[in-house]
Amino acid sequence: MRVIAGEARGTTLRGPTTDGTRPMADRVKGALFSSMASMGIEPDRVLDLYAGTGSIGIEALSRGATWAEFVDRHAPAAAVIRENLRRTHNAARAEVHTESVEAFVRRRGRGRTTPYDLIVLDPPYADDDIVERVAEVATAGVLAAGGVIVVGHAARVTLPDQIGPLERFRHRCHGDSCFSLYDRPDDGTEGAPGLPEALGLERAAGGSDAPGVAGVGTRAAEAGAAPRPGPGAPRGAPPAVAGRRARCRSPRPRRSAVRR
Repeated sequence: MRVIAGEARGTTLRGPTTDGTRPMADRVKGALFSSMASMGIEPDRVLDLYAGTGSIGIEALSRGATWAEFVDRHAPAAAVIRENLRRTHNAARAEVHTESVEAFVRRRGRGRTTPYDLIVLDPPYADDDIVERVAEVATAGVLAAGGVIVVGHAARVTLPDQIGPLERFRHRCHGDSCFSLYDRPDDGTEGAPGLPEALGLERAAGGSDAPGVAGVGTRAAEAGAAPRPGPGAPRGAPPAVAGRRARCRSPRPRRSAVRR
């Protein structure tokens, strides 16, 4: 396992110390970052959940991200992440949290941290609650406007195209390992759905929860950035925001163009 590209390219990373940690394979990680680069996704602040060895967040740092945080509830995994940050000379640009993802999101959500423009969830393949975890992260106020959530999962795991306010815009598989990319078409913060709505539930008359579709509006443009063009408009990349490292990306492909 190594860093594939960037300033730490070729650095060998320490592997997991327990059987429960399953880091994303280098070829899948390389495909993930190549896929993001092809769409102009250049993360600046990264949150690596279920971080394991820290391989994905460290790859982002190597490729130009300025800050990354890693969350893993297992102390041995946290020690491996710190060692890998030391090996890649990134310790000063990162923070490691030894706690559960749920606890971290509750503690740091709702404006208690600067939002992240790339959030990665690569949980154990046996995690049956992955959709609920993604929904919790999406509605916790930790995802920046225009940000992307990456979910690593097994090929046998079928994720929905929509998880609450998020929509999937890319899905790739390499053998049994897959990744799905989600973003929020409506980046407005007012009226953001809570967890029941994020899981696709509407409050029905009489107070019972009935299946429904969480509302999806029009993406609000970031300050200084052009709005996403409509279906018939030219699909050139929007301009970067002056005075900051660009997080803008080319408009995502239409759903009919997304390869499953």
